[in-house]
Amino acid sequence: MSFSRVTCLVFTLLAALLFPVLPAHAESGYDLWLRYGPVGDAARRADYAGALRSLVMRPDSPAAKATLAELQRGLEGLLGAGIPVAADVTADGALVVGTPSGSPVVAALGLGDRLSAQGAEGYVIRTARTGGHRVTVVASEGEAGVLYGAFHFLRLLQTGRSIQDLDIAERPAVERRLLNHWDNLDGTIERGYAGGSLWQWDELPGRVDPRVEDYARANASLGLNGTVVNSVNANPRSLSAEYIAKAAALANTFRPYGIRLYLSANFDSPRRLGGLATADPLDPAVIAWWKDKAAEIYRAIPDFGGFLVKADSEGQPGPYGYGRDHADGANVLADAVGPHGGIVMWRAFIYDADVDPDRVKRAHKEFVPLDGRFRANVFVQVKNGPLDFQPREPFHPLFGAMPKTPLMAELQVTQEYFGHSTHLVYLAPMWNEFLRSDTYAKGPGSRVADIIDGRVHGYRMTGMAGVANTGLDRNWTGHHFAQANWYAFGRLAWNQELDAALIADEWIRMTWGHAPEVVSTIGSMLLDSYETYVRYTMPLGLHHLIGGDHYAPMPENPDPRREDWSAIYYHRADETAVGFDRTRSGSAAVDQYHPPLDDRWNDPATTPENLLLWFHRLPWDHRLRSGRTLWEGLVAHYTQGAEEAKGLAARWETLRGKVDDERFEAVAAKLRTQVEDAARWRDHCLQYFQQFSRRPM
Repeated sequence: MSFSRVTCLVFTLLAALLFPVLPAHAESGYDLWLRYGPVGDAARRADYAGALRSLVMRPDSPAAKATLAELQRGLEGLLGAGIPVAADVTADGALVVGTPSGSPVVAALGLGDRLSAQGAEGYVIRTARTGGHRVTVVASEGEAGVLYGAFHFLRLLQTGRSIQDLDIAERPAVERRLLNHWDNLDGTIERGYAGGSLWQWDELPGRVDPRVEDYARANASLGLNGTVVNSVNANPRSLSAEYIAKAAALANTFRPYGIRLYLSANFDSPRRLGGLATADPLDPAVIAWWKDKAAEIYRAIPDFGGFLVKADSEGQPGPYGYGRDHADGANVLADAVGPHGGIVMWRAFIYDADVDPDRVKRAHKEFVPLDGRFRANVFVQVKNGPLDFQPREPFHPLFGAMPKTPLMAELQVTQEYFGHSTHLVYLAPMWNEFLRSDTYAKGPGSRVADIIDGRVHGYRMTGMAGVANTGLDRNWTGHHFAQANWYAFGRLAWNQELDAALIADEWIRMTWGHAPEVVSTIGSMLLDSYETYVRYTMPLGLHHLIGGDHYAPMPENPDPRREDWSAIYYHRADETAVGFDRTRSGSAAVDQYHPPLDDRWNDPATTPENLLLWFHRLPWDHRLRSGRTLWEGLVAHYTQGAEEAKGLAARWETLRGKVDDERFEAVAAKLRTQVEDAARWRDHCLQYFQQFSRRPM
C-alpha cells in the first residue's frame, strides 16, 4: 500500500472517530407541516423550477410582507434555491401574487367576477397568460385570501401535485374559524398536555415570544382566522388594562396573518374587576360598564373579535345568579361589542341538575326556549355531543333545534378524553362522522355541516371553534401525531366536506415525507386509531368510565362532588343490565331529536351498536347482531382494542430507519405506553363489569 493511500486511510478513520456521520437534519417537530423539505422527485422538482422563475408581488403592507416571506421561505426550501422578486412579468414562469387593487398585473388579468365569487378570504389559483407569457396566478379580493391562496399553492408543491394548468377556486365554508385556548394567566393550561402557555404572559407586552408568530403562520396555513387566548374559566383580570395591553401585543403579531384575537370574559367582571355592587345584566350600571370596557379594548385592539363566555356552568358565574336567563346575559355583552363589529360566543355547555335528571338533556331544555331572543351578533357555541367530548357521542340535539340562533360548533382538538398527549388518536374520522350526521331538521339531508354553514336555517353568522392542543413543548402538541388533529381541525373548518383520509395524506406528506411505505404505514395507523381507542375505552356506547383526570379507566368512580361527574351514573351496571336508558321508557332523551331519529334510537334493534348503551340499558344476555351476547360483545371489543393498540406499535416499528431517529423514538415511547394503557383499560373494565355480569371472559 502506498504512503498516500495509508495517509488517506488514517485521515478517514480519524474523521470517522472525530466527526461521526449525523442525520442531515435533526427533527424536533417544531416546523409542523411547514417543514418545506426539498422536493425529492428530481423530475417534479425540475417541473416546479421551470414554472417558477420569478415571483411578481408588491409587499406594501404587513399582510403582503407576511405572504411574501412565506413564499420565499417555502420555495427556497422546496426547490433548493430562492427565486427573484420582480415588479412585472417579463418572461414565462412568473408566480403572480396579489389583489386587483394592489397589483396591476393581477388587475389586468380580468379575474374580477371569479374573485368576487370567492370573497375577501377566498382565492383563485390558475394558470394564465399575460403579455404573451405563461404565468401562475394566486389572487384574491382581500389580503387574507391572498395569504391563504399562497399557503394552498405551497401545499400543492409540498404534497407533490402538478402545478401545470391550474384552475382552483376556494372559499371558506364558515366565516369564523377559531381556536379556543384554555390558557390561564399563570401560564398553565386547562386540559393542556403539551407544556405551558405559548403566550408567556409575564413577558408581555414588552416581549412577544418568536414562536407566537410561528403559531400564527401555522394557523394561517389552515385558514384559521381567530384565536381566543385565555381560558373559558376566565380570570376577571383578563379584562384589566394590564392584560388588555398584553393581549394587544399578541393581536399585533396575529394581524398580518389574518387572525383576530378574542377574549374569554368572566360574567362577574363588573363586580369583581369593576367594583360594582352587581353583575346583573339588566342593571344600567352593568350595561354601561360593559360598553366602556368594550370601548377600552377596541382602542387597544381595533380588530378585536369579541367575547367567549362560559356562564352558569361548573361554578362559573352567570345571569342565573340575578334571576336572568342566558339571552339576557349574552345580550348585554353583545350590545357592548356590536357597534365595534364584535360578536359574543355564549357556550351551551351547561347542565344544572335541577333542569332534568339526565345530564345530556339539559342544554336543549335550557336553550331551545330562548331561540330568537339573542342579539344578531350572538352565537350559541355547542359541543359536538350532548355530554362532554366523549370518544363517541351522538350529535348534540341543539343542532337543528335553534333555527333563529346561529350555532357555532365546538370541537375538542386537545385529547381530554382520548389519552391526553400519550395516545395516538386521529380525530378527523370522528369529526367526519359528526359533520355528516343527518339531523333531519328539515327532512333528510339536513346534516350537521349544513346547519353550521347556514344552508339549512339561513344563519346570518357561521363558525366553528376547536379547543386547542398547543403548548410550549418543542413539538407544540406533546405527541408528534397530535399535530395531525390541529391540522385536521383547520382543514375541516375551511372545508367541512374534506375526508379524513385525504387530510391524513396531506399531513403525512408535509410532515413525514413522501416515501410510499411511510405514507401508507402512517396513514393506516392514523385512520385505524380512532376506532381502536373507542374499542378499548367506550365499546358499544359505554361512556364516561373515567376519574377526575379523564385519563385512566375508573368505572367504579362514584365522585362525591356531583352525581353526574361519576362513572356509575352513566353505566348503571348491576346484576341484570348495563347502560343508560334514554328511550321513552327512560329519560326520553331520544325525543330531543327529529323524526325518524327519535323512533330509530328508541329501539335497540335499530340503534347503531356503537351507541347502543348510550341510549339503552340492556340485559347482559341481550343478543347483538353478531349473535354474541352483550357481555361477549364487550369482552370482544375490549380485547380487540387492546390487540389493535399493539398493532399500532408494531406498524410503527417497521419504519425504524425510514424516518428520523429523534421523532421515531419519541413516537415509539408513546406507543409503548399506549399499549400498556389499552391493556389496563381492557383488564380493569372487564374485571369491574364481570362482578355484575357473573359471566366468563
